[in-house]
Amino acid sequence: MKNDLLTIGRLTVHGYGLMIGIGFIAAYLMTEYRARKYKMNTDIVFSLFLSSVVFGLLGAKLMYYLTILDQIIKDPGVIVDQRDGFVVYGGIIGGVIAGYVVCRVKKERFWRYFDLIAPAIALAQGFGRIGCLLAGCCYGKETDSSCSITFHSSDIAPNGVALIPTQIYSSILDFLNCIVLCLIARRAKKEKTVAGCYLLFYSTGRFILEFFRGDLERGSVGVISTSQFISIFIFAIGAVMLLIGRKQPIVQEMKDY
Repeated sequence: MKNDLLTIGRLTVHGYGLMIGIGFIAAYLMTEYRARKYKMNTDIVFSLFLSSVVFGLLGAKLMYYLTILDQIIKDPGVIVDQRDGFVVYGGIIGGVIAGYVVCRVKKERFWRYFDLIAPAIALAQGFGRIGCLLAGCCYGKETDSSCSITFHSSDIAPNGVALIPTQIYSSILDFLNCIVLCLIARRAKKEKTVAGCYLLFYSTGRFILEFFRGDLERGSVGVISTSQFISIFIFAIGAVMLLIGRKQPIVQEMKDY
């Protein structure tokens, strides 16, 4: 895989950044489209998108720094050297908090918009993992299986070694998550259903895939990785959301996606 896709003068188009950008645009267009279909307030969509992107990136960066806190304490210069690192869960948390604040300010129902945006989050993550594949980050463990990928010019992943293609598996799961959530949204009659399912599905997939990851810098809590540790709580939050949602009044059914 090659991260530097195109260079024009001093401008270099990096695969990771390009895929992140495509993911953001696709998520926005999808959310805008679905908001119109559900006759929801489309004016708030851009505000939600912009705030969630900004604070999502900040949250992802902060979470990454927390995973390498011991290195930062020893050498603060690591912050500059590790400027490209992000942790997805930090992005989710930062984006959700930003969305909640925007909905409070705009006097809109936060959970309804979380349900609306959840499939788009999974869509953006699918493109993001393609970026990881191009950059060579988030790589898998060594394997002798025929289902493997070998990097030859990566600055991050080990080169010349057959690895489990965790980035590809993650991307496929994210795109499937998006599709399934859209199907669920067509029949969902109560708030928190789609968002709760998103948290359940993503945390489950992430917990399992972490066993096959080969990059060690993502941190650990005991015998499990930091992301697996967070996944346990995200799964619990999703389950609680679904249980609470079942006791709430029925909302308008979402038939189009």
